[in-house]
Amino acid sequence: MKPLLRLKPYFLRYRRTLLWGVLTVVGSNLFTVVQPMFLGFAIDELKTGIESHAVVAGDLLMWAAIIVSFSVVAGVFTFLTRQTIIVVSRLIEFDLRNDFLAHMQRLSYSYYQNTPTGDLMAHATNDIAAVRNVVGPGVMYPTDTLMTFVMVLALMLLKDWQLTLLALIPLPFVSFVVYQVGQKIHAKSLDRQAQFSLLTTRAQENLSGIRVIKSYVREAHEIELFSKLSWDYLKKNLVLARIQSLLWPLMFAIIGCSIIITLYAGGLRVIDGRLSIGSLSAFLAYLVMLIWPVIAFGWVLSMLQQGAASMERLCKILDTEPEIRNTSLTDSGIRGIEGEIEFRHVRFTHAGAPRPTLEEINLKISRGMTLAVVGYTGSGKTTLVNLIPRLYDITGGQLLIDGTEIKRIPVEVLRANIGYVPQETFLFSDTLTENIRYGTDDGTQEHIQQAAEISQIAHDVLEFPNQFETMIGERGITLSGGQKQRTSIARALIRQPKILILDDCLSAVDTYTEEEILRRLREFMKGRTSIIISHRISTVKDADMIIVLDKGRIVERGTHNELVARGGIYADLNEKQLLERELEEL
Repeated sequence: MKPLLRLKPYFLRYRRTLLWGVLTVVGSNLFTVVQPMFLGFAIDELKTGIESHAVVAGDLLMWAAIIVSFSVVAGVFTFLTRQTIIVVSRLIEFDLRNDFLAHMQRLSYSYYQNTPTGDLMAHATNDIAAVRNVVGPGVMYPTDTLMTFVMVLALMLLKDWQLTLLALIPLPFVSFVVYQVGQKIHAKSLDRQAQFSLLTTRAQENLSGIRVIKSYVREAHEIELFSKLSWDYLKKNLVLARIQSLLWPLMFAIIGCSIIITLYAGGLRVIDGRLSIGSLSAFLAYLVMLIWPVIAFGWVLSMLQQGAASMERLCKILDTEPEIRNTSLTDSGIRGIEGEIEFRHVRFTHAGAPRPTLEEINLKISRGMTLAVVGYTGSGKTTLVNLIPRLYDITGGQLLIDGTEIKRIPVEVLRANIGYVPQETFLFSDTLTENIRYGTDDGTQEHIQQAAEISQIAHDVLEFPNQFETMIGERGITLSGGQKQRTSIARALIRQPKILILDDCLSAVDTYTEEEILRRLREFMKGRTSIIISHRISTVKDADMIIVLDKGRIVERGTHNELVARGGIYADLNEKQLLERELEEL
């Protein structure tokens, strides 16, 4: 139950409403627990009237009216209880879900590389729903049942303390059963939630990769895999249901023993004249009222066990510290950057990797320079540029921006001044306008048009049914590869970045369009720093400086002509691409 203590700040936030909820619970119980007493009075009066042959119908109607009136008032209080405590549970669910998403937004890029999306979705849906059940019914029913138990027990003791003690003999066994079964429910709940995460992950991957599945005709294979995971989830649910189903028969059996004891011992008292038939009826009614608190106790404990298991899973994520964040070294006085970048003996190793991805990187990129990065696949090009917006942190050496250690610059300031277009473009299921404007909070239609003109997507937009207001599908599925890349470039440009990083994002664009984009970019990026990664020599040949990476090291640097003359890796890549172009022209 310890993980549930993490909900304390949420309870404190709504403590006034919860206090009103507790008061309505008190009111509901006060008007409920006195009703068996009135029932006993009515039965005794009826018995006396029958014996004296003078039954007064008016008196019976009076007791009936009192009982009905008290029931109506108790019902009103019960309604108010749900309007306070249950509503608060929904508000806490709302806050918890928002806090969970906000925390996930702060987590580092590397965390998402190692955590399945479906698993996170299971946390954001199923686990938070289980926690809400704890916050709502898990608060309302314990409060209600505890007050009912205390009030009813007090009245029973006042009526006949000896009979009460006899009736309560079997009840300690209920606590023992609930505790033992509750432990098993907690363990099985964890297993079930873990299996649900696997199921969600598989479903998410199927939907994301539907084109690949259809292209390779693997629908039957995926259905079989999903069915197996779904069957495992079903079995874990059945195991949990089987354990939960043991709880109720055991509790009813134990409570039935209490009723038998009461009937036997109470019946002897009625025969001996020590207890009236009305008092025994009231006593039995109170005992029945005690059944619900005892049953609810077991039900709530089961709910608490499941909620604790879910909260434990949520806490593992909420307690995960972002690897990249502002620290005590961060200078909050830094409000912007100019764009000069310097790598000094930089080294980077991925977590768990056997060898460094980058090693002994020494490079100075002056403000306004266009740097090109080329190299064979896996040479570390993308990792190098990922260090600049701190998607990764260096593991050795120094990385300076404008002469300042990068960790001293607030993360939000650093990234706000960088326009980054990654290899894998991602567009939202929204209009083109919103996708381009996503990079800024104050992008006007004029800014959108300007960015679209530079990225050469503007001409394509004219052919769309609603032009810039055209809705694009999930991940931009309704656009071609080149259109997605150009839209992503426009999104980066609208930020007016001090540093622009293009990571092989022109691969799906034809040569003519690429040249036009680069020509316009040179004009737009005057005084700003540009870094271009590409496998095409035609894309990088006009850069101010070109570096060649090989096995995580800079092995060549210079201009296009200098590198061609050197006869190294760059010259080899250039020669192969010239030959490919000649073959295409034949």
